[in-house]
Amino acid sequence: MEDRLSGAALAALYVILAITAAWWALALWPAGEIPPEWLARTRGACFGVGESGLPDAGGWVLLIGEPLGMVGLLLVVWGGSLRADLRRAWRHGSGRAALLASGAAVLAGMLFSGSRVATVMAAGRAPVGGDSSAGVVSLPDTRLSSASLIDQHGTRAPIVVPDAERTLVTFAFGDCEAVCPTVVHDLLATREAAGRGDVPIVIVTLDPWRDTPDRLATIARHWGLANDDRVLSGSIADVEALLDASGVQRARNRLTGDIDHLATVLVVSRDSRILWRGVGGGRAMMEGAVSMLARAGS
Repeated sequence: MEDRLSGAALAALYVILAITAAWWALALWPAGEIPPEWLARTRGACFGVGESGLPDAGGWVLLIGEPLGMVGLLLVVWGGSLRADLRRAWRHGSGRAALLASGAAVLAGMLFSGSRVATVMAAGRAPVGGDSSAGVVSLPDTRLSSASLIDQHGTRAPIVVPDAERTLVTFAFGDCEAVCPTVVHDLLATREAAGRGDVPIVIVTLDPWRDTPDRLATIARHWGLANDDRVLSGSIADVEALLDASGVQRARNRLTGDIDHLATVLVVSRDSRILWRGVGGGRAMMEGAVSMLARAGS
């Protein structure tokens, strides 16, 4: 029986290391400034999204705790067999080389992960055109485009609601399955948390190809928007020009039609000044929006 199981414990350890490497790569591998929608959705579902765009606290527990738990279970169940397998492997040249290579790979993975986290955290603290924290940027001297689009009521309207002291603006699209519904839900919660039900939410589509004006009323109902909130669309040329003028980063997949983009939220004054811009999503961005709205109402 023992002979038949020879090497099984070591093989189990290698499986644990392979699974761990795959999970950490999925969570941390650089994907450019605008990660694909499928990757953002997968990372959010598996690891959550923290203030810096890295995994949230639960995600880190999964990434660190699960491998340690699996190794601990392996030691409890097969501790003696694992030690025997390691001794046998070390006595042979090929086995020793495999163990050394595995150790070097684990060390390289740890160094890469540490460097990746440090780089992201440092980028999140760097000021970009104003005071910045975890992707949240204050841009008091920037104005939003004055161009107008069509809302869900069939009316041509500007992005900023003229009668409102502040307007919450974001960019999304109806067929988005993860990022956009989350951002809209968070904006509704943000408005409630700030006690500013008078602040309208304006959503400019990222997908004028599919979010045509006749679909906007359905999208507004699906997202649970209030009567005074607006979803805007129009011709492809008009929407694309407005998005470019607003500095919205996005990339359209011509095969699926989906839009890869970063969550972006603006707090805009009545005279179209961008008082605050949050990019990347997460708790820090929404807390910044709450602070700006609460300050405006005081």
